[in-house]
Amino acid sequence: MPARHSWEIPLLVVVILLTVVSYLVAFLLLFLGLVNQYILLLVAAPLLLWFGRGVNFSSQRVNGVKMSPSQFPEGYRMVQEAAARFGMASAPDAYVVLGNGRINAFASGHGFRRYVVVYSDLFEISGAAREPDALAFIIGHEVGHIAAGHASYWRQLGMFLVPFLPVLGNSLIRAQEYTADNHGYCHRPQGAPAAMGTLAAGKYLNSVVGFDEMADRAAQERGFFVWMVNAMSSHPVLTWRMWALRDRSRHGKLFWRPDPAPPRFGPLPGQPRLRGTAAMRSRCPKPRADPGGLRLPSGNRNPAAQSNSGLSSRVRLSSKKCG
Repeated sequence: MPARHSWEIPLLVVVILLTVVSYLVAFLLLFLGLVNQYILLLVAAPLLLWFGRGVNFSSQRVNGVKMSPSQFPEGYRMVQEAAARFGMASAPDAYVVLGNGRINAFASGHGFRRYVVVYSDLFEISGAAREPDALAFIIGHEVGHIAAGHASYWRQLGMFLVPFLPVLGNSLIRAQEYTADNHGYCHRPQGAPAAMGTLAAGKYLNSVVGFDEMADRAAQERGFFVWMVNAMSSHPVLTWRMWALRDRSRHGKLFWRPDPAPPRFGPLPGQPRLRGTAAMRSRCPKPRADPGGLRLPSGNRNPAAQSNSGLSSRVRLSSKKCG
């Protein structure tokens, strides 16, 4: 499996402990008759979360276009391949919803069901991917959230206090995003520059974004307010995120800007040093033809999805490591 960010589990443990303590205090105060809106919110958290997840899933089921071999077949194939690569017993459902110019995708679940939602602006009018490699990276990222357990009801219940922990809670979410990026990179490493370019400048101007030039600024932009913007963000700021996708030798930075020294392209701490494509294969399992009943759709792949021509030399070097 792709590497989980080194800070994800420690931060998750701290957040869950704080959330459990808050639940216990809320029930104690309720028992003592000291009731306010925050106490009621915590006491009702399991029901509110279950209800919200059910409404969200049902909204996609009745309003979204469900990917299938006949509807958005390219996206459907990418979801199936990502699920197979990450060793999932079955692929999540996938829906396309109206984007209205917004570039977004997310993963969630309800009960035992898991699903991915992709906004329509990532597709062409014909239903084919506007940027096949970028879309494959994004879908790998979202399926990675599911594979890493981020869409679990119990995990989200344990993280219910995250909105009330501005720095600590956001740091956990950023660690999860880095983990999902590792999955997206394992699924389609050559899609990372186009995906980040799309997030930075939109679907029409992503081709003019210099991936290396923007990643270099992660070590150059400094100051208290730069730190604060990242600390308060639910996603890694784009320059840091690009740096992490280029330098596969270490985990993405959560709290402090990357070292201005040139990135080293070696193994993560504790991993054996491998060279060439062997390093990528060691971290990125190949899709299985039929993992537990999951069958990949047949058909030739889009040649553009296999192209490496848009990558800079530094991103090619970084593809030695997938994790």
